[in-house]
Amino acid sequence: MREKSVSQTTDAVPEPSAPGSAVSTTADPAAGATGASAGGPAPRKSRLALNKGALTAVLAPVIACAVTLGVLTAWTASGAAGSPAEPTLVDARIMLPSNPEATAALFNLTNEGGADDALVRVSTPAKAGRVMLSRNVHENGVGTMQMVSAASLPAGGKLEMSATGLDVMVENPPPMRLGERVPLVLHFRDSEPMRVNALVVRPGS
Repeated sequence: MREKSVSQTTDAVPEPSAPGSAVSTTADPAAGATGASAGGPAPRKSRLALNKGALTAVLAPVIACAVTLGVLTAWTASGAAGSPAEPTLVDARIMLPSNPEATAALFNLTNEGGADDALVRVSTPAKAGRVMLSRNVHENGVGTMQMVSAASLPAGGKLEMSATGLDVMVENPPPMRLGERVPLVLHFRDSEPMRVNALVVRPGS
């Protein structure tokens, strides 16, 4: 009972303790509060916010890598990744000449491969003059024809020709009738030559 009285009375002068007896100490409330605020654990909400921010920073690059890997996997699984160009003919037409000097041939192609290619030249075993890639260009209301060295055929893409854009000019074409087939050879930058038979159609078809 004597120790309890000493710890609760502030005006009493403590008597010297007998040798070997236990000494009771009283904690300073102010000091305890200061230690809790300075060195104690952070509030629960603050810890949760910090943990959430750190988790987001770590997961962001992981998710980006996963998405990229998924795209590459799909591209590889399709069989196109790393494969050579594969030009495929969709349509081949040649216009019935309105005059004996020249006509135009039109081709639509797709590239089912995984590499770019280009159509660089067209030839014909039939008796005809020059066969050239050309493009119709309109400037200031005037239409002109320009020679084209190559027409690109991108991987997974297509090449389309028209009478008002890219076409193949055939000078001094051989005699032909509607519905006939005219042999032509398409030469590519990387792929093997392709032999086709263009259908003779009316101009504008």
